[in-house]
Amino acid sequence: MKRREAREKAVQTLFQLDNTELSVDEAINYIVEEPANRFYEQLVRGTVQNKEAIDEVLTGKLEHWSLDRLPKIERTVLRIAVYELLFNEEVPHRVVLNEAIELCKIFGDEKSGRFVNGVLSKFEEK
Repeated sequence: MKRREAREKAVQTLFQLDNTELSVDEAINYIVEEPANRFYEQLVRGTVQNKEAIDEVLTGKLEHWSLDRLPKIERTVLRIAVYELLFNEEVPHRVVLNEAIELCKIFGDEKSGRFVNGVLSKFEEK
C-alpha cells in the first residue's frame, strides 16, 4: 500500500470513528482486510491517540468556525494533516498540504480543498 492509499484508507477509517462507538481495531478491520500497513496504522492510531491535542491546535487555526460545525470530511482530513504536521517529522510540510488537498478532491467537493488549504496554510513550516 502506497502512502496515498494509506491516507485514503485512514480518512475512511477515521470518518467511521467520528461520533461512533466503534473501537479503532473494529474500524481498521472494516476498512482493510489484509494486515494493515504500518504508515496507515500510524496515521489512524496516532490521530486517535492525539485527537485532543490536534483538536486544540486546530481550533486555534479556525476562524469563525468550530470543529463541530465543520463538515465531517473536512474535519477528518484536517485531523490527519495536523497529526502529520505535529507528530510525524518524516513527512515534509508541503507534502502534507498537497496530500490533504488531494484527499479533499477524492472525498469532498471543490470547496473542501480550498478550505482545508486555508486552514493548513496557517501552520508554520518546520
